[in-house]
Amino acid sequence: MVKSILFSGPVVWVVGGLIGAHMALIKRATRWEVRGRAHIEPIWDSGEGLVLCGWHGRNLFMESAWPSGRQQPAILISKSREGDVVARAAGLNGVALIRGSTQNVAKKHKDKGGAAAFRDMVRWVRGGGCMAITPDGPRGPRQRVSPGAIKLAQITGAPLVPVSWSTRWGFRLSSWDRFHVPLPFGRGVIIWGEPVRLPDNPTAEDIETARALIEAHLNDDMAAADIACGHDALWPDPAP
Repeated sequence: MVKSILFSGPVVWVVGGLIGAHMALIKRATRWEVRGRAHIEPIWDSGEGLVLCGWHGRNLFMESAWPSGRQQPAILISKSREGDVVARAAGLNGVALIRGSTQNVAKKHKDKGGAAAFRDMVRWVRGGGCMAITPDGPRGPRQRVSPGAIKLAQITGAPLVPVSWSTRWGFRLSSWDRFHVPLPFGRGVIIWGEPVRLPDNPTAEDIETARALIEAHLNDDMAAADIACGHDALWPDPAP
């Protein structure tokens, strides 16, 4: 009963709205220092689709790094009640929504719409959109790149673009991803990493090289952003 109340329509509407308002406030009321713009600007100017990669612990505020008037960003959100909250918050900030999630191996009988969602993601990127992905989500291991983002880039031919950020004012939750909750009216750092492109007909070695590069860029850049904002660097879980 408690869960039904917490994720009822009115509560989802209010909580999602509050989170969405906080997202907008962080974007506009933070003094952002942006590093590595030369990596992303040619892709913005080309209008091509791209696969944007950022760690799960920074996912809700990745939109702060994205300027208006560029390729519209989209995110993948589960069809769960919790996902409804995130969907409302992201939608209020102009982010497109693709609903679905990967299958939980412990619940193989449940169809979460992952295959259909992946096809929608392919169409979005091929149509010139930005598909934002948390390659260590939704269950970790933290700060380790899983194959999904690489597969999307391989099929679409789009570049993988890493982005990391941190804020001076904020705190980390004790969750598996050490989610960083930013607070407004402070200083923040956004770091765009060097894009990674897969060759045509990539080999298994090419795919692993791309995966390792994106992982290294994200970890190094997030550590640099955290240190610049006065926080200890956060390093990944042991490799699976």
